[in-house]
Amino acid sequence: MQVMKNKTLAVWLTFLLGPLGIHRFYLFGFSNKLGWVLPIPTALGWYGLQRAFEFGQDDVLSWILIPLIGFTFAGCALNAIVYGLMAPEKWHSKFNAGVASSDQADTSNWLTIFGVAAALLMGTTILMASIVFSFQRYFEHQIEEAKAISQGTDRATEIQNSK
Repeated sequence: MQVMKNKTLAVWLTFLLGPLGIHRFYLFGFSNKLGWVLPIPTALGWYGLQRAFEFGQDDVLSWILIPLIGFTFAGCALNAIVYGLMAPEKWHSKFNAGVASSDQADTSNWLTIFGVAAALLMGTTILMASIVFSFQRYFEHQIEEAKAISQGTDRATEIQNSK
């Protein structure tokens, strides 16, 4: 006998604990590979945050790793929105297929809607912050490289003029 999966619980697990893969274990079981893989980019992003606090914002590795946690959170928030807005018939056919149809009540309620709204708000904010952080660091790095190149050519010109 299969246990009926609750849509509201799935939305909140996906939104709050999704980057750890908990929602995948709830919906698909412990054999789900993505549930075991999701903590990896989360941990790498967390490591990037720790490196930024330890070595400062100029640490190249940290600005490569930090967006991983942001994109993982944003992806899980999007997944929570998809779960929350899924039609009850589709939800039951996908996640409650082994449950008797008489037991399949509509699992959406106001907590589901609040979960979707929270996922939309936070997911969008985190996604935009991750994109902005990535582009800012990339362009700052490009400016530093351009300055180094221009200073290198100025030095070469000075050496050539001094001869």
